[in-house]
Order: sequence, then structure tokens, then C-alpha cells
Amino acid sequence: MALGPRLDLRQSQSLVMTPQLQQAIKLLALSNLEIEAFIGEALDANPLLELGEAPSESGGDPAFEGEPEALRRTTLESSPVDQLVSEGRAADDRPLDIDASTIDRDRDTGDGDQGGAAKTDFTDSLGDFGASGSGGEGPDINERGSGGETLAQHLHAQIGAVTSDPALLFAARWLIDQIDEAGYLTTTLEDAREALGLPQAAMQAALGLVHSLDPTGVGARNLAECIALQAREADRYDPCMARLIDNLDLLARGEIARLKRLCQVDDEDFSDMLRELRSYDPKPGLRFGSGPAEAVVPDILVLAVTGEDGVPGWDIALNPATLPRLVVNRRYYVEMRHACVAKDAKAWLGERLADANWLLKALDQRQKTILKVAAEIVKQQEGFFRLGVAHLKPLTLRTVAEAISMHESTVSRVTSNKYLHCARGTFELKYFFTSGVASSDGESSVSAEAVKAAIRQLIDAEDPKAVLSDDALVDLLKGRGFDLARRTVAKYREAIGLGSSVQRRRQKTLAGVR
Repeated sequence: MALGPRLDLRQSQSLVMTPQLQQAIKLLALSNLEIEAFIGEALDANPLLELGEAPSESGGDPAFEGEPEALRRTTLESSPVDQLVSEGRAADDRPLDIDASTIDRDRDTGDGDQGGAAKTDFTDSLGDFGASGSGGEGPDINERGSGGETLAQHLHAQIGAVTSDPALLFAARWLIDQIDEAGYLTTTLEDAREALGLPQAAMQAALGLVHSLDPTGVGARNLAECIALQAREADRYDPCMARLIDNLDLLARGEIARLKRLCQVDDEDFSDMLRELRSYDPKPGLRFGSGPAEAVVPDILVLAVTGEDGVPGWDIALNPATLPRLVVNRRYYVEMRHACVAKDAKAWLGERLADANWLLKALDQRQKTILKVAAEIVKQQEGFFRLGVAHLKPLTLRTVAEAISMHESTVSRVTSNKYLHCARGTFELKYFFTSGVASSDGESSVSAEAVKAAIRQLIDAEDPKAVLSDDALVDLLKGRGFDLARRTVAKYREAIGLGSSVQRRRQKTLAGVR
């Protein structure tokens, strides 16, 4: 056999996703508000798309009456997907249910390692959500105010009226630019002096100007200085208050008796000083540059209903306030088709129609997939929706995927950036997927969220004079049917933001000083 280079032809099969299918999968992971923004971009790019009521199911579009079939049909409309729909087997079309293990994720999707019509029954459950999105009567885009004034803008607007010395004004403005969002100076005066080449006395004077600005306490280099500036402004910076501010670390450790001796005050005076201290703002800069907190707009609405036979059930629908009604203007397509003479113009128009038809189909498939996953989550976690977090069961993506005959990656995309609103509040879909903890009988498991809720309940009800240790929590939880190790209880306690028994004892001691 001769050795040498040669050319061989080999055939192989691989699953390669089309650009449209890639986009459909990415749409599935977007929230309703992100879909609204995506549709806005599609409306600008495609003249055949518009917002409006969906065409009636009975009869065809009058704009196509008298037109030959070849004129109306596009490549997308003649695809196998439409054949399934015409044969009444639309449920067999699941283009978004892709097994991630069979595709080249980096090449086909670029996501690397990342994991219908409104029902009238939901009118009362929408609340304030109906006022946002294109489905409601929200404010015009020109009516939306700009972001609030930032801290730096607020300080720069004041500094010009404080001094007329150019060098001092320059140094003060430079220091203002070094202040973080909480209002603290992030550099030392020595570094500032070297950077600007000014004497130390000039930098001290510039810092004094910054300290005189509103809000009081801005420009401080540490918490004690910030509190001291506010105490001076309130004319409360006497020697006793100065000692208290200088020993904030003792206050944090709850050493009340030692602080009283240092400040040389009795219980009544110390309570007044502590009350005054609590009235000061440790982060004065946070009043600026942060707009009002925006409420989460849910994507899915769940409402408890009772059937005609008296059996309680659930009504599940997508939030119509965040879902624009997108339709294809086929009449305009026909008019443009007759007006187009050049072949490339007709081809471009056909591509726009194909893109519009695909987008409508992808959005419809997305809605069906989300509702299918949400319905299964409600079914699996019915105890939570009816009785509360203590009845939340362990649930995994695989369990839901197997129940609805979809792939795990599809369920993961559906539950990303999606929120569900029910009578108990608004929850992210990921909230309902929790790990399991073995119960004391060894035969069943409970949700980790239920354990956290039990720990919080026990700590909230504890006696300030008898704070529960982690070992005591283990015994009390075992009495409730939770068989947990001490380190597991400590992990869950820290996860919900509760301190240790020593930290809680200090907090309750300070809270008891009035």
C-alpha cells in the first residue's frame, strides 16, 4: 500500500440549528418585558408587522381574496411545521425542546455554559400591573422622567457658592469626584496632596468645605467621622457623645456597661445618647442617584378557581399587560407585492413576510411552552399555593421535564427571568425548585425552603433572655420532623441572613436599651 497524501470524501450527519431556531430558543429564556422590547425592535425592522387585534379564526384574510396560492405562500409557510398544523397535530411541533447535549452550544447558540390571550378571570388579580406594558394605558415614553440627581451633581452644584478661591475650589471639586455612592471619601488626604501638588493645609481646607455641604456627613473617611459630623450639625457633639462615637466597636459588641463607664453617664442619659445615635444616617450619599425601586412585573398569573362540579382548581395564564398583540399586515403585503417590479425587491418582501410569520409562530410556541411548565409547577407545588411555604416540596428540573415530556434544558430556559404571581405574592419560578432534606422518619423529604421558614419562625419567637443556640435549634427542629445536623442548621440560618446566638443576643440587648 502506497504512502502519501490523498483526498477522501466522507459523509456524516450532525444536528446544526438554523438561525431562526437559535433565536426561538433565546426568546424562550426572555421575560415578558424583554419580549416586549424585542417586539419593539422587530416592529422597527419589519414593515409587515404591526400591533393590533389578531385576525378572526373564521375565514381567511380578505386582503388575499382573489390572489393565487403561490403568491401568498412563503418558504416558511410551506414547511413541515405548517403541515402539522393543517393536519391538526400542532402539539407534535416542539422546535424549542432541544437536547443541549446533541448540539454545539458555542457554535449554534453562543450561550456557552449558561444553563395566549388574556382571560377575563385575571382582571381583578392584575392589580397595578395593568398600567404597564403595551397592553395598558401607561405613560408615553416622552412623559417618563430622567434619572434622579446624582450625589456628585448635587455636591458640585453647591461648592461654587461656598468659596471663590480657584485653588480651593479645584481641590474641593477633585475630592467630590473621589466620593463613593454612600458618601465616603475613597482616598486619603496624603494621596490627594501628592496628586494635586497642593500643601496639606489647602487639602484640609478643601475637605472642610466638602464636609460643610449637604447632606451632612458626606466626605467622611470612616463611619465615626460621618456620625461625628452629623452630631456637630445637631449640636450634640459633647464630650460624652464624642466618647461614644469613638468607641462604636464596643457598641457593636454590645458592651453597654463598659460604654457607660467610659461616657460617665447613667442609664437614662445613655438611652438618650443611643436614641440620638440611631437617628443619624450612616450612608448619607444613598439619598441621591438611585431612582425608586421598580416592582417586579410577573409573567404568569395563577388564580384559584372552583369548577362547575365544585372541585377547586387553578386558572393559569400569561400576564396580558406585558404581551403586545403582534399581527402581520397582509393587506399591505399584497399592495407592496403588486407595486414591486424588480426581482430582488420581491425577494426582499417575501423574506420579510417569512420572518414575520416565523416570529408569530415562535412567540405562540413560547407562550404554550411557558404555560405548560407553569401548570406542572403549580401541580407539583399545590401544597405551597394552598397552605404556605411549610408545604413546599423538593422539586428538580428533571422531575418537571419528565412530567411534560420535554428536555431539562428547555425547562431551565423557561424558568429563567420569569416570575409567577399568586395570592401568596410574586415569586421567581426558580424559587419552586428546591433541594430536599430528610425528615425524621427517614421515609420522606421536605423542602429546604420549608426548613428555612421553620428556623426563622423559631428565632423570631425566641426569648431575648434565652437566645437559642444552633444545638437548641437542632432539637426543636427534630421535634417538628426535621432531622438536621448542626452545621446544616447553621448554613440555613446564615442563608436567610440571621446571625449566630451571640450576635442575636447583642442585637436584642441593644434593642432593649431605649
